Amino acid sequence: MVAQPQFITEDELMILNLGPQHPATHGVLRLVLTLDGETVVECKPVIGYLHTGIEKSYESRKYQQCVTLTDRMDYLNPLGNNLAYSLAVEKLMGVEAPPRARVIRVLLAELTRIQSHLVAYGSNALDQGATSPEMYAFWDREKILDIFELISGQRMMTSYIRPGGLARDLAPGFDEAVQAFVDEFPSRLAEYHGLLTRNPIWMDRMIGVGKLTAEQCIQLGVTGPMLRGAGVPRDLRKDQPYCGYEEFDFNVITRPECDCYARYLVRMDEMAESLKIVKQALNRIPEGPYVLEDFKEAFPPRQLISDTMEGLIHHFKLATEGYRVPAGEVYHAVESPRGELGFYIISDGSAKPYRVKARTPSFTNLQALSIMAKGGMIADLVNMIAAIDPIMGDVDR
Repeated sequence: MVAQPQFITEDELMILNLGPQHPATHGVLRLVLTLDGETVVECKPVIGYLHTGIEKSYESRKYQQCVTLTDRMDYLNPLGNNLAYSLAVEKLMGVEAPPRARVIRVLLAELTRIQSHLVAYGSNALDQGATSPEMYAFWDREKILDIFELISGQRMMTSYIRPGGLARDLAPGFDEAVQAFVDEFPSRLAEYHGLLTRNPIWMDRMIGVGKLTAEQCIQLGVTGPMLRGAGVPRDLRKDQPYCGYEEFDFNVITRPECDCYARYLVRMDEMAESLKIVKQALNRIPEGPYVLEDFKEAFPPRQLISDTMEGLIHHFKLATEGYRVPAGEVYHAVESPRGELGFYIISDGSAKPYRVKARTPSFTNLQALSIMAKGGMIADLVNMIAAIDPIMGDVDR
């Protein structure tokens, strides 16, 4: 899978490419490696192979159309991307989603975090030759995607969380589906621990590998499980609460070891904490509207379009003209499964953003690979990449 060496330097160091097409790079990522035998002397990540132009595309889309672009940045956190963007637009407009929508947003964001960490768990194991954990993890992830499909009609790119609230109200059977998952997942999580956590081979491959200290994380702007795996209890859900997270009881998971094993344990324990939040949210979803009442920037319910001329006109004008957001600029961030995800939006008062800049955790965290890899073995690179858990669509925008 690794390309042939490009050349041998005068001091007999080997320079070669890992990727850009390689299953262990978790996307289209190229690493230019300088090797002394099997020891990594230098590692330079090269990005840009998956550049989509999403940030530029925001400028030519109406605010409501931009929601669908957010789904496609981090395809393992589409609802979290929706949430971060919607909160930024709502902040510009000076509005807040109704209580029902806020609780549902929290519930869906935590389900999204669990399914994202399940993929991180399974792919990390697969990178090291263990196939069973991935199949176990994807089995449970499918149950979460079934819930997303139930409420939105889509399994991944839901575009369900929108400025002002939600795309539509919860579908019949939602509570039962979530409760079934909540009841079953603790035993499944115990099985995941049984497969890997104290496995001697797994521990040998993870403990002490990919060291990154708290000081180095802070200097690089690294966030999420990588930062918490270095002992820093930074979590925007606690430090800068949004959507009412301050009303939920959960712990910020940290580990002091600063290695790949610590990041693995952080993600495992975070799934248990997310399940706690899902339980609480499910039991406190209030009655009421799922979108702000008299919020002209939201599409009317389908039934209203069919039954009233006013609803039809409202839908037509919103679809063709969009809605105007007051001039100004704003930044709003959420805690995604990979760390701080923020949107910086500049509005010129028109129906389209003047500028949208996304602060994505995959982009920021990936630069740490150069430090983590230096002095390590080339065989451990796959563990380090998996511990970062990058999504290349989140990197190349």
